[in-house]
Amino acid sequence: MESSIPSRVILSGASGMLGVAIQRALKAKSISTLQLVRRKPAGAGELEWDPAAEPAIPDLAPLEGAIAAIHLSGANVGARRWTESYTREMIASRVASTQNLSTSLAGLQNRPKTLLVASAIGFYGNRGNEVLNESSQNGDGFLAGLCHAWEAAADPARQAGIRVVHMRFGVVLGSEGALRQMLPPFRIGLGARIGDGLQWMSWISLKDAVLAVLFALEDKRISGPVNVTSPNPVTNAEFTRALGRELGRPAFLSVPSFAVRLMFGKMADEALLSSTRAVPRKLMDAGFRFSEPNLNQALASALRT
Repeated sequence: MESSIPSRVILSGASGMLGVAIQRALKAKSISTLQLVRRKPAGAGELEWDPAAEPAIPDLAPLEGAIAAIHLSGANVGARRWTESYTREMIASRVASTQNLSTSLAGLQNRPKTLLVASAIGFYGNRGNEVLNESSQNGDGFLAGLCHAWEAAADPARQAGIRVVHMRFGVVLGSEGALRQMLPPFRIGLGARIGDGLQWMSWISLKDAVLAVLFALEDKRISGPVNVTSPNPVTNAEFTRALGRELGRPAFLSVPSFAVRLMFGKMADEALLSSTRAVPRKLMDAGFRFSEPNLNQALASALRT
């Protein structure tokens, strides 16, 4: 297939683990980025915006000529307890920012051809052992509702003829993010499964997450929701054993469900104890090849960096 990766990409959330890796990959391909930042710009490659404001970007001129945009901004779901104020922040940082960016892109004279918007497999909710692909229905609960609204917020761009792709990320395994939070207890031999450990965990290596984003930029056949996960999800118990093996530490403990709920509140049932067995059917059908499809490969790679 002839490459159609754009020469300039608008990028929000560039300071996060995934954003940094995507920017590095684009730079390696001589593709420039215009980073949307919430502070005074440090140079010509940055543009200040207020994702919660209307308009988010008062002067749209710098956006003209970009052929694609990648929107990764959003408050970290696992950063703190889901208090009432933090749930409002999660909604605003995802739904409002996507709505406002989509409206800005739709208002350009020379619109980007593609908008990739971060989403999450939380869209499906707690589904037990059910194998979930992109045609599976929306689940129940706060996180599922948030993801549904997050994706719907891109409608202004879609209605303007922009190809919109909702990247439903699983747990991205890299040197930062969720894995970094897990490592301290595992390194001292206190790694533990959560609850009964039977809940499914859909994950993807950082390397493959970046490759999937580039693939979706290039392949014009891809639109709508895309599960950005490994084809080999594992249970929490399997993940716990695998991480313990990679670190050479025992991982036989368990944290009871009631204790998880006491520690994390509402987040416990919707994120830590929730079972989501998502598979990347669209990516596989389109011919995407995973470089690290197995958990041991992905963990070894993440722990080396």
